[in-house]
Amino acid sequence: MIIYFVSDSDINAFYTAIFDCLKSGGIITSRQDFQLTLGDTVINVENDCTKCEEVKTALLLYDRYASDDIAFALRSGDNNKEQTVFGYVKILLKTKAPVIKRMNLDEILKFNALTYKITGELHRLKGLLRFIECENGVLYAPYSPDNNITDLLAEHFKHRLSCEKFVIHDIKRKLATIYDGNSLLTGKVGNAEIYVSEREKEFENLWKKYYKSVNIESRPHTKQMKGSMPVRYWKFLPEKQD
Repeated sequence: MIIYFVSDSDINAFYTAIFDCLKSGGIITSRQDFQLTLGDTVINVENDCTKCEEVKTALLLYDRYASDDIAFALRSGDNNKEQTVFGYVKILLKTKAPVIKRMNLDEILKFNALTYKITGELHRLKGLLRFIECENGVLYAPYSPDNNITDLLAEHFKHRLSCEKFVIHDIKRKLATIYDGNSLLTGKVGNAEIYVSEREKEFENLWKKYYKSVNIESRPHTKQMKGSMPVRYWKFLPEKQD
């Protein structure tokens, strides 16, 4: 028999799930599509402030950076991220000292693998994200990242495009961060209806012509292109939409 503690995206509910799971054993997840067998139990976890604070206090006692590391790792798009983070927490509570560099432990390797993938995707998209100029002058960037990094990416572009207004839209998670020229706001959104400016259309046409002129059909360089930009990002490239 397995007890599944199902927590939502609220990190405090996750800490509550940690408290309960430490007491009774089981698996922590945010998935709704996992397979149950006869005798398995599902518990939908809600935030319990007392339990949450007890876990946070213990983590702070043993590693003052643990909460930040956990919050970052939970941005992962990995289906098993909660259980991976829980494995890290158990090692930390058992060791009673920082364990983030204990690469000889499988739980720590798995935990760090989550953060490496998030950091790597964030770094790539700082250079690969494409913005479209809308009729009202706002820059719009749709994308579908593996990890939940929209607000982090927006912080980067807030400094790079400080004089512009922009929207970064995570289509997969229906999440967007808006920059109005002064501050950032992140929230849930639906489908976006975009009206591209005439100048943007001209630039896209010029870029497509340039791309076609330098692309030698008899000597495809697909391998190099995949190395520079993963295929999953191609659907947002103008030159790949014809």
